[in-house]
Amino acid sequence: MTETETQTGIAITAAAQDAARRTYSVSVTPERVKAAEAATVERYARQIKVQGFRQGKAPAAVVRRRFGEAIRQSTIEELLRASWEAAREQDGLKPIADPQVRNVKFEEGAPLTFELLVDVKPEIALERLSGFRLTRRVAAVTDEMVDAQLTALREQRAPWVPAADRAKPGDLVEATITNLDAEGGGATGAEPVRFVLGQGRALPELEARLMELDAGGTWEGSLRFPDDHSDEAKRGQSRRVRVTLGEVKRQALPELTDEFAREVGDFASVDALRAAVRTDLVAEAGREADARVRGELIDQIAAANNVSVPPSLLDRAVAGSIAAYGVPEEQRGRFASELRPVAEAGVRRDLIIETVAERHGLAATAETVGARIADVARRRGETPAAVRAALEKAGRLRELERSITEENVFTHLLGQSTVEDAPPTR
Repeated sequence: MTETETQTGIAITAAAQDAARRTYSVSVTPERVKAAEAATVERYARQIKVQGFRQGKAPAAVVRRRFGEAIRQSTIEELLRASWEAAREQDGLKPIADPQVRNVKFEEGAPLTFELLVDVKPEIALERLSGFRLTRRVAAVTDEMVDAQLTALREQRAPWVPAADRAKPGDLVEATITNLDAEGGGATGAEPVRFVLGQGRALPELEARLMELDAGGTWEGSLRFPDDHSDEAKRGQSRRVRVTLGEVKRQALPELTDEFAREVGDFASVDALRAAVRTDLVAEAGREADARVRGELIDQIAAANNVSVPPSLLDRAVAGSIAAYGVPEEQRGRFASELRPVAEAGVRRDLIIETVAERHGLAATAETVGARIADVARRRGETPAAVRAALEKAGRLRELERSITEENVFTHLLGQSTVEDAPPTR
């Protein structure tokens, strides 16, 4: 036992590790456990009012008897915190989250033992960051793309009006569905439904049947739910139903006129609106080209430096995405398998960016964040304080910091490589 262990009564042994995770076996001597428990009892006696005794005057034996389990739990938590601090100091850890605790064993008169699992920021060696050749390919903006965007603008302002003919994809239908397989052989009440055809919100067969009906028409038959239906109880099941089509509505697209252009925004004419749409599409194509160049650069840096993603860090990223998306328990295995390659690329990218930012002092600072907020405030006609408050309330201040850091990193990296512009692609 080292001198530190003798003084603290806490022995910490590295049991396993990879580039991003440490596992420690921890043993706390009975003497240290007893001392921690005595301190906890003293704190309870001082802070908690015990009936029949003045504040802070209850005997230790009474306090132990009244609050035994709570004292035991508080003692363990205090020793876990002390052990965690000792492990951090011992190995100079840079944890990225609180540690996980497992295999806790605590018996009277015996050492307290447990394991600490710690996720840490891995250190990666980036020996080559320059001299790469990259090609920036900007997709050409066509007249068809501009027309499609203008159509989307018209659809956003198009009212739904009754259709005179049968329904077709893109129409809004209102119908009722009666379950003819209800218990007891009777039919349940008609359930109203309302959805747009062709958006995947209803069974394909149901949509097909509705498009065969005139308004007020009825169809009876069996509908089968797919094997991957979101409702597990319905997967692969068939159900006899009666479907009655009510009203069919269709969007009436407004004419593309100068008046429409003025309604959409500050545009004097259709030509001005069309020019603005093209400008936006060209800018978006440029941003997408820049994103592809950045992705290509990250891939080349990763390959040149053999950057691998630690398994524990990848598992953490996948688990975080599963929790964020609220994936049902029965679908988590498939979701994790599909997400893993994407998560691995994302983690590798983050590792490279963070390492370069730290090595070259490129991380966002309070000054650069403040300047960016002030710029946003000027464009919005708001105060910097109001913009900052809005970002903090939405939880997006960290996102802004991350964006500035990435811009700094890629400006630095791209300045050391060759980027060639290819002719616009169609």
